[in-house]
Amino acid sequence: MAWLYLILAGFFEIIWATGLKYTIGFTRIIPSIGTLLAMIISVYLLSLATRSLPIGTSYPIWTGIGATGTVIAGIILFNEPKDLTRMLFIGLIVVGIIGLRYTSTN
Repeated sequence: MAWLYLILAGFFEIIWATGLKYTIGFTRIIPSIGTLLAMIISVYLLSLATRSLPIGTSYPIWTGIGATGTVIAGIILFNEPKDLTRMLFIGLIVVGIIGLRYTSTN
C-alpha cells in the first residue's frame, strides 16, 4: 500500500506544481485553492508512504515523479521545449526512480 501512496503523492505533486502556473502568483482564487489542496494531499500521501518506506527512497521518488510529470505537463499544456537534451535528462530521472524502486528493501 505504501508504494501506491507514494505514486499517488507524486501525481498530486504534478498537479500542484503545474497548478502554480495557473495561480499567477496566487492571485487567482480557484486555481490557488486547487493548488493548495493538491499540495496538502501530496504531502499527506508522502507521509503515509514513509510509514513503511525509507525516507531516502520515498522522497527522491516523490520528487522524481513530480519533476518528470511536471516537465511533461509543461510540454503538453504550455508548449515548453522538448529538445533531445531535456528528454535525455528526464530519462535519467526515470532511470533513477526505477533504480531506487528496485533497490528498496520494502
